[in-house]
Parts: sequence; C-alpha cells; structure tokens
Amino acid sequence: MLNQCQFIGHLGADPEFRSTQAGKKIGNLRLAVTEKWRDQQGERREKTEWVSVVIFSEGLAGVAERFLRKGSKVFVSGKMATRKWQDQSGNDRYSTEIILQGFDAKLVMLDGASGQQQDDRLTHRNQDGFGRRESPRNQSPADLDDEVPF
Repeated sequence: MLNQCQFIGHLGADPEFRSTQAGKKIGNLRLAVTEKWRDQQGERREKTEWVSVVIFSEGLAGVAERFLRKGSKVFVSGKMATRKWQDQSGNDRYSTEIILQGFDAKLVMLDGASGQQQDDRLTHRNQDGFGRRESPRNQSPADLDDEVPF
C-alpha cells in the first residue's frame, strides 16, 4: 500500500503554529495549487485547489516558522489523512489534510527566505530540519568533479 501525496504551490497565508500540552510544535499551511491549461478554443484556463497541510515534524515546523510567509512557493510530500470532527452545531464534518510526519515527510522551499527565487537550487529538509543542497539542473557533465570508478 502507498499513501503519498506531492504538491507544489504557494502559501495562501502565513503558516500558523500551536503547541501541544507536551510542548511539541504543530504547524498548519494552506497551499494554493494551480493547474493551468488551454482549452479547445485556445483560451487560457486555470483552476486552483486549496490543500491543507499539517506539520507534525518539529524540524520541519521550525523551518516553516522561520522562513515561510504568505506567497512562499513550496513543494510538500506527505501522507493524506481524513479526520472527522464536529462543528459548533454538533454536525459531523470531515477534513482531508496532507500530513508531514516521519522520515519520508518533505518540505522544500522553492523560493529563498525573502521570497526570491533561489539560484535554480532546492533545499531539502527532513524531519530533523537539516538540509542538503542539490546541484543546479543545468550543470554540464564537464563541471562535475567526481571520478568514474571504472
């Protein structure tokens, strides 16, 4: 079985954070994911879906709190979960969310900390909040320092 969802979008609002009674930080993101296409008449069309993201990983929550703001472009990869809750009138409601928790959760900032595009590089963050840098996508093989072992 596989439960994995991946989205790229822009934050519709600043991230929100709260703490559990045990002091663990939990973050919430509202992600606008827009699909663009041309219809049969050549007209531009677009449709935006709003995705709720809940960050249970403290490292990722810390990164989101420090660096993400309304409008930030991010890539998220996590598990989809639906939870049932009751509104003020006692009616059952359901919310589907993307959960970032565990070793396979990913939050990638596609903009710099100030919202400016990074130099064609991505910063990957694992649940501990540590990152690694990838080489630019347009790097030529001649620029690589690695030696081929055979």
